[in-house]
Amino acid sequence: MSPPDSVTSPDASYPVTPVNKVKRVHERGRYDKETVHAILDAALVCHIAYVIDGRPYCTPTSFWREGEHLYWHGSSASRMIRTQKGGVDVCLTVTHIDALVMARSGFHHSVNYRAVMAFGKAHIIEDVDTKLKLMDRFIDRIYPDRSKLIRQPNKQELKATTMIGMEIETASGKIRDKHVADDEEDYEGVKAWSSLYPITQVIGAPSDCPRQLPELTRPEGMSDFEPGTRLDELMTKTYRRTFG
Repeated sequence: MSPPDSVTSPDASYPVTPVNKVKRVHERGRYDKETVHAILDAALVCHIAYVIDGRPYCTPTSFWREGEHLYWHGSSASRMIRTQKGGVDVCLTVTHIDALVMARSGFHHSVNYRAVMAFGKAHIIEDVDTKLKLMDRFIDRIYPDRSKLIRQPNKQELKATTMIGMEIETASGKIRDKHVADDEEDYEGVKAWSSLYPITQVIGAPSDCPRQLPELTRPEGMSDFEPGTRLDELMTKTYRRTFG
């Protein structure tokens, strides 16, 4: 599997199938690729679920998207995938929590969120040149152009690192982005305080390496990493700077 050009499939939406169909509160489901990709590209971490020899696993890891392909850093899962000819069926999920919602009944307490489930078959990236390119893109996806400034992997690091990729076979998004929604009779009938607490993950102030060479200053490419910047907005910006 080679890294593709960053071109999205001409189809505007993922087809709705029994695999990706949003069943509970189905009106929150999103199948258009613009929305699904935006949720993926704003995330730093995903969770990858799969079954090997009848045992379920779920691995958290950083990842990135290129067109209809998703890539991530190898973990203990890679040893298992290597034993499976043809790859392993996986479900990759991403979730952004945007708010806590306190209602007038336990049933209507909720969270605001943006989530994606993507399905495909995971494969080990075997070609060394492709693997090196992907390792650079992994760095650049988070820190644009940084791969040009740092040391390239040595043979031992390359051997110890596994890159895994999958083509998105189907996917769906799900979004809740509204305030408290109670049963009509509860607004007047239940005397319980209700509210919404926004949640935002932000970048903090940098703490430079104590052994930093004194002549070094922060690279120009790090200008987006300002303290207080929302992480999801930063990830979207760095993704676009790297992949357009």
